[in-house]
Amino acid sequence: MEEFSRIKRLPPYVFQVVNELKMKLRRAGDDIVDLGMGNPDIPTPKHIVDKLIEAAQNGRNHRYSASAGIPKLRLAFANWWQRRYGVELDPDVEVVATMGAKDALAHLVLAIVNPGDVVFVPSPTYPIHPYSVVIAGGDLRHIPISPDKDFFEDLKAAARLTWPLPKILIISFPHNPTTMVVDQDFFKRIVEFAHEYKIMIVHDFAYADLTYDGYQAPSFLSVPGAKEVGIETFSLSKSYSMAGWRVGCAAGNPQMINALKRLKSYIDYGMFQPIQIAAIIALNENQDCVLEIVSEYKDRRDALCSGLIDCGWPVTPPKGTMFVWAEIPEQFRHMGSLEFSKLMTEEAKVAVSPGIGFGPFGDEHVRFALVENRMRINQAIRGIRHFMSKPECISKAQEIPVAQAVSV
Repeated sequence: MEEFSRIKRLPPYVFQVVNELKMKLRRAGDDIVDLGMGNPDIPTPKHIVDKLIEAAQNGRNHRYSASAGIPKLRLAFANWWQRRYGVELDPDVEVVATMGAKDALAHLVLAIVNPGDVVFVPSPTYPIHPYSVVIAGGDLRHIPISPDKDFFEDLKAAARLTWPLPKILIISFPHNPTTMVVDQDFFKRIVEFAHEYKIMIVHDFAYADLTYDGYQAPSFLSVPGAKEVGIETFSLSKSYSMAGWRVGCAAGNPQMINALKRLKSYIDYGMFQPIQIAAIIALNENQDCVLEIVSEYKDRRDALCSGLIDCGWPVTPPKGTMFVWAEIPEQFRHMGSLEFSKLMTEEAKVAVSPGIGFGPFGDEHVRFALVENRMRINQAIRGIRHFMSKPECISKAQEIPVAQAVSV
């Protein structure tokens, strides 16, 4: 059979290397603390589950649903933006419910990107952001993002050097994996940039609620003129710990939303209707459950960061997301993030995500996901402390040449 060109453009999934090693060690009897994949372990709040059960027992909800989401769910999403950020949205033409934010991003890009269209994406970043462009046949350009770089300076420099002009900029704040956060002035500059260069903006707002230490994440759509140039996606996966339920949405520019709705109408019939009904309850009813979930992540963040610092691994506690983005300790940095992650899994018994999996500018970091309880995080810290003080681990790291890390 001939090779499939679209699949051929997708590289091997780097995270799978660490996952396979983790499973191999577990089968051999090792207890691996998995802080790799950002897969929330906190149960979905009971009142949301109860509504799902009630709705599932009604046979009328077992039929095909609407690919754009039932009207009351789209209205609930619109009300969420209005209540939280003062953003007015027409649920009929400016909101579409999706099977998680990943569905919204992947299918929106497929709908509006033509082969060869230039799309700017930060690096490092969440994999679906760049690979949605690859799948659509677009021309992907990486813009480096880190606390020691001026993102706008790099963004404008890239735009001046690009012809034809970029069609889309995909961003996400609070940012996965770097945990960077921004203020509303940042989004004002983004809207100005979009108007100047006639570019569409896609903002992934998956971590809207997961913020700490008094920081509140602004919505891109709250900036005047934002709906003229772009859309924002949101997901119930993190805020309500509903990752497996696959409920999200896209909202904003009517033309972009219409393109997504039309494409999805050919692809799916929407989510199972009882899930949509339960999602309405999640969005509309008491939000104390969100505060409790955020408090749990903050407690885990504090435990992990203080533990790493005590081990001699300096990190900055993030103000957003459910991750800690950690620069690899200097004595191991030459290995690159994949080899270091493998060594961590074998010697510390802690699985983390290699930074290279998030893009070419992520290779000096690893990402910790706060998806284990505090007791397990403390266990991970004990393993890391042992690993970092073990002479044979440092010796093993020194045996790995720099060239090997670069070629991964």
